[in-house]
Formats: sequence, structure tokens, C-alpha cells
Amino acid sequence: MTASKHFIIAIDGGSGTGKSTTAKIIAKQLGITYLDTGAMYRAVTFAALEKGLPAEEGPAMDALLQELKLTFDAENHILINGVSHEQEIRGMRVSNNVSIYCALPSVRAAMTKMQREIGAVSSCILDGRDIGTVVFPNAEYKFFMVTDVAVRAERRLKELLEKGEQVTYEEVLANLTERDRLDSSRANAPLKKADDAIEIDTTHISIQQQVQKILDYVGVVA
Repeated sequence: MTASKHFIIAIDGGSGTGKSTTAKIIAKQLGITYLDTGAMYRAVTFAALEKGLPAEEGPAMDALLQELKLTFDAENHILINGVSHEQEIRGMRVSNNVSIYCALPSVRAAMTKMQREIGAVSSCILDGRDIGTVVFPNAEYKFFMVTDVAVRAERRLKELLEKGEQVTYEEVLANLTERDRLDSSRANAPLKKADDAIEIDTTHISIQQQVQKILDYVGVVA
């Protein structure tokens, strides 16, 4: 691979499979843009919750999406109308609602449009639920990560406790299980593996091993 080649790497999978951490490392090693699509949907959810908007289509949601400006700072943290709410968007309040809000067609259309615009001008690695199936169906490289839900819950619990969240393993496990159900069963852009995606089971491998597996397929040695 040469630096001048434009390409897209799509990584899909459920929450807690290591998609984001892996994508960030690969982006740095390849010198390409990491587009945190999950943060984008979390930002929309946070903004809607702050305004007390229900997860339903209508003029209020349309107005929110029109006025919402999402950008990323130097540390790749998402800014909502110029302000970082990194801790809030990663908390359980947003986690418990993001799958509901991101199922709305208007929300998905707005975020997909933004993601495609960014991907059109620079090589990117993106992780999410529908990157390889909907956002970039013609991506040069597609991967689908799977992990045992109990392992995912342990990983997520550790992250939340380190951030000061008061939450139990049972709550995290229930949240992940419900998010999987909602993400996989929604009518619009459900979570599913693209036919041409390479599946990677991350249950028993380290983040660096995940990174190397993808780099091996892409053609770059870490």
C-alpha cells in the first residue's frame, strides 16, 4: 500500500468487541483518519436527551439534526457545537438510549451523509454497525468483529469503573445484550456482517493481535 492511495477500512461489530481501540491504533500506524462513527451517534443521542426529545421522527428531531454541528478535536474527541462532552456521551445514560435514537432513519441519513463526505476526501478507517453494508459498501477492506458477550461486559465494566461510573457487571451485561438485540433487529441499517467482510473473533486475542490481523490483510506489517 502506498500513502497516495485512497482507501476505506470498514470495521463492524457489536459494542465491546474492540473495534474502536483497534481502529485508532491502525489509523495512527497507517497515517489515515480515524472516523469515530459511534461517537457521532452518541453525540446525537446526548443532544436529544439534553433537549428532552423522544426517539421519534418529527419536526423537533429534524431541527436538532439541522442545527447540530459535529467536529473532532486534535485528540479525536467529538465536539458538539464546539463543546466536548466526552465523558457524558460514554456514560450509561447515553449507552442505554443510543440504539433507540440511532435507529431513526433521519439520524442515520444525517450521520451517513457526513461520514461519506469525510471518507470521500481522505483515506479513513471507520468502525460501527453498518459501515461495510450501508455507509461504505464498496470499501476496499471490510472486517466484522465478534466477541463473547460475557467478555465484552467485563471489558466495558472495567472502562466504566475507571471513568468513575457506578455500575454493576449485571447492568453492563444487560445493556450490551439489549443493544445487540436492538441493533440487529432494526429495520433500517441493522448490525450484520457484510457478505465480503472478514470475520475476526476477538474473544481470546489481544488488541495488538487484532491490529496485526487487520494489517496483515491490508498488506502492512506493524
